[in-house]
Amino acid sequence: MRPSSRRARPLVRAFLGLLLLTGALAGLVYALTDHPRPVQAAELACPAGTPTLQAGQPVKVLSWNVQYLAGRGYVFFYDTLAGDGPDTRPAPASLARTLDEVTAVIQAENPDLILLQEVDRDSKRTDYADQLAQLQARLGGAYPCAASASYHRAAFVPHPKIMGKVGLSLVTLSRYRLDTATRYALPRICGDPLTVAFNFKRAVLGVTLPVQGGRPLTAYQTHMDAFAQGCDTMQRQVGALHELLRATPGPWLIGGDFNLLGTAGAYTRLRERERAYFNPATELEPLMAAYDSFPNEAQIDSGDARYFTHFPNDPAVGRPDRTIDYFFYAPGLRHTDDRIRQDQPKISDHFAMLTTVALP
Repeated sequence: MRPSSRRARPLVRAFLGLLLLTGALAGLVYALTDHPRPVQAAELACPAGTPTLQAGQPVKVLSWNVQYLAGRGYVFFYDTLAGDGPDTRPAPASLARTLDEVTAVIQAENPDLILLQEVDRDSKRTDYADQLAQLQARLGGAYPCAASASYHRAAFVPHPKIMGKVGLSLVTLSRYRLDTATRYALPRICGDPLTVAFNFKRAVLGVTLPVQGGRPLTAYQTHMDAFAQGCDTMQRQVGALHELLRATPGPWLIGGDFNLLGTAGAYTRLRERERAYFNPATELEPLMAAYDSFPNEAQIDSGDARYFTHFPNDPAVGRPDRTIDYFFYAPGLRHTDDRIRQDQPKISDHFAMLTTVALP
């Protein structure tokens, strides 16, 4: 055997070993993370005998990012631009208090349909509790129908501020019968393959409510990406959402945390350091132009603090200062009693939003 062949053997073995290690790592990452399909059935529980909506009936809707019941008084690591907030999880006492406060708001407002973002189900940071089950137990059967779709789920996330299991969901609760629940995947945020694998898998949760004597009502909700500057993630997510809405027959509405400003005026009113989260020309413009919304462009551009929906945890901000949560409505769907409930002291870093739609 020639000397060159003998010298090549260690290189071949090293290369094969590297391939095996890479394959094992890829397999481990795949096993630890979630892999939802572009469109799939969402979790749905709705007992037989649940009443059905009637044509012409008003439907009161509450939408709220409840910040996984973490409560106030925290600056989480992701709450600052530098990612250096001191807190990694809420205390058990804060979780218990916030569960009481969220339940009290729901009972006081008495909505027919509830759209909740950031509900933890089996996450290390919230002691592996099922917050959907906790809320349903507290509400005492008032909302028998529930749908859920995860958008950040992994058996282990190797982020130094997480280092454990995550299970974050969109949750819809209803007094009235739900026929279907569907999870629609949104385009993924850009980044290196390993970071993307463990990152959020943003989604839309849609439910259909049959209407006696009328067309079914479709209720969507979402929690879109944030911190996406440097790539076109937000534009692609808005585009996917717009396509979904255009393809939806009959009356619909969507609520949620869009993580986007509504107008250029909202951008200029922010302090310069806070503008880094957003682009001067909002990616939300196609939805604002196509559909009626609450808050609408005139309300946002008025600068009236009653239309702010977000109270950042960052102490450098220290007050509600922006609108990033919205309702959008199908053409012709009438809505009244639109309101942002700005509880003080705050319960979440987002305020609850309310609207009432009139079924055709």
